[in-house]
Amino acid sequence: MTPSEPEETTLQGAAWLPHGYQLDPHSHTQGQLVYAAAGTLATVTERGTWVAPANRVTWTPPRFAHSHRLYGRTDIRLLTVPVHLCGRLVDHPSVFAVSPLLREAILALTDKPERGPGAHKRLLAVIVDELADEAEQSLHLPEPSDDRLSAATALLHEDPARPATLAELGRAVGASERTLSRLFRTELSMSFHRWRTTLRIHHALGHLTDGMSVTETAMACGWSNPSSFIDAFTEVVGQTPGRYQADLRKDEGSRAPAWRDQA
Repeated sequence: MTPSEPEETTLQGAAWLPHGYQLDPHSHTQGQLVYAAAGTLATVTERGTWVAPANRVTWTPPRFAHSHRLYGRTDIRLLTVPVHLCGRLVDHPSVFAVSPLLREAILALTDKPERGPGAHKRLLAVIVDELADEAEQSLHLPEPSDDRLSAATALLHEDPARPATLAELGRAVGASERTLSRLFRTELSMSFHRWRTTLRIHHALGHLTDGMSVTETAMACGWSNPSSFIDAFTEVVGQTPGRYQADLRKDEGSRAPAWRDQA
């Protein structure tokens, strides 16, 4: 930083926000980490949607347009990452797993007054160091640009439980099953089955956060039975839906709100 450049301001803090709260598309000159200590956070960009339950933290690089939506009453934690630290992390929006150390560091940085000069900056550097070594754990739902694939995925967005096969979707949008299968892999880098499962998990997180039972959620999102839903949810999210709901209730009862701006 040259003497003529202004000192960067770091925004950090916490607040309880209601179910369905939305923040319109915007961008930042610095990087941003957002963590839902309770509840679920969805971050939407032109590249798709990233979802972060309470065992994930979202990362958005500088000047990357994004919006947010919250599912369930959410204890949101916000950390701004100065530009000089952003190069340690990936250059695209992502989601990382939150280890016990990372969780406690984020909560400490957003809950507690600074104990001495530079203490918060040092703790933020530790958080960035930990994330730099983490593998991405993205609950990422990419969105297509091809008109035929966009039409097919739009039908599934409207009704995630829709039981249509790829061939049936193809007939609905005027494309062959083979063409749609190829487009899922070339445009979205995943199979049709994987994409629809991720879409359903996104909706399931919202239902579970809103208090719907595991069985009701399975049926609402298109699974034929709760056990297959539990298996899919556990594979993608890293914990069972029952444990996810139990953690939500525990965290919501233990957190308190506070927003702070720290220079």
